[in-house]
Amino acid sequence: MTVSFYIKLYLATLVAFFLIDMIWLGLVARTFYRKHLGFLLSPSPNWIAASLFYLLFIAGIIIFAVVPGLQADSLGKALLLGALFGLISYATYDLTNLATIKDWPLIVTVVDMIWGTALATTVAWVSFLAGRWLM
Repeated sequence: MTVSFYIKLYLATLVAFFLIDMIWLGLVARTFYRKHLGFLLSPSPNWIAASLFYLLFIAGIIIFAVVPGLQADSLGKALLLGALFGLISYATYDLTNLATIKDWPLIVTVVDMIWGTALATTVAWVSFLAGRWLM
């Protein structure tokens, strides 16, 4: 796998991630987060911090799920590792908030962990297929 391959794979994964996550954030979860976290939400997002998270999270999906799946020629491995990466990543954030922020809603933690798992699994699937195609 060449540098060119990884750049193309990253870009394909980036597109898949943003399409899926923006549908979730823009259409599905918008009112959910306002309802449960309105007391904490900033009037506008910190786009630098959000962008850094997205860039790192996408790299994590590729490094920890997609590449091992491609090396093993196993979609199942990519999906399992993607699910675990998403669960652990979102659990780190949400369980830390639950442990340290007064009145952090348990429902947000549960929904976020489910979403992080589903998001990373789905993105790993699309990225794995893109990686196979790029090879």
